[in-house]
Amino acid sequence: MAELPLTGQTALVTGGGKRIGRSIALRLARAGADVAVNYHESAVDASQVAEEVGKMGRHAATFPADVSRADQVRELFGAVEREFGRLDILVNNAGVFFGVPFAELTEEQWDFTLDTNLKAQYLCAQASLALLKRSGRGRIVNISSIGAFQPKPDHVHYCVSKAGVVMLTRCLARALGPEITVNSVAPGKIQFPGEEIDQGYIRRTPLAKVGDGDDIADTVLFLIQSDFITGQVILVDGGLMLT
Repeated sequence: MAELPLTGQTALVTGGGKRIGRSIALRLARAGADVAVNYHESAVDASQVAEEVGKMGRHAATFPADVSRADQVRELFGAVEREFGRLDILVNNAGVFFGVPFAELTEEQWDFTLDTNLKAQYLCAQASLALLKRSGRGRIVNISSIGAFQPKPDHVHYCVSKAGVVMLTRCLARALGPEITVNSVAPGKIQFPGEEIDQGYIRRTPLAKVGDGDDIADTVLFLIQSDFITGQVILVDGGLMLT
């Protein structure tokens, strides 16, 4: 039997208990990786993901941390190193999304969104450096959004945060090469079982459908496996940004 591509590697997925994070964690495990599942408030969901990873024969553990706080990020990476002894892959997935008309947007909402969606990725990337360099093949994948490229009046805070992720990705690719590659996946409309399908999105996209978690997870895996891609943002949106 051929060895799986991520055999012997350890991945940390922030916000790995739900939705896209869950899909990524499980996809990396299926590719052979051991998985550290970070969560903030979703302890039960994170434990379920770790259990599923364990059933695949991989090592998994859950790690609570608010990744927008530097002290908790330091503790997170220390705990991951103690548990796994290494880190090869960081997937910065944790994020928030909600709409507010700009005139009603509060400073607290702005700070919360920028801290969670952007500051957290900077903190985690910086805290991961020693471990990823020791790996010899470090990988960072930042989850951004098509919102980084679409100015939405009721999502100014979100769009700005995700545009920051795009530039953070490009800057880090230059700063951390050649030891570490840094790329981003920008999802379009991603929906999960039980959610009402966005028919308006479907009508606007060339592929006439919404995406699912596996569409994002497969793209993350592709970027992790590449030795010659860095600083790139891959839109996974069914072609919406072509319209």
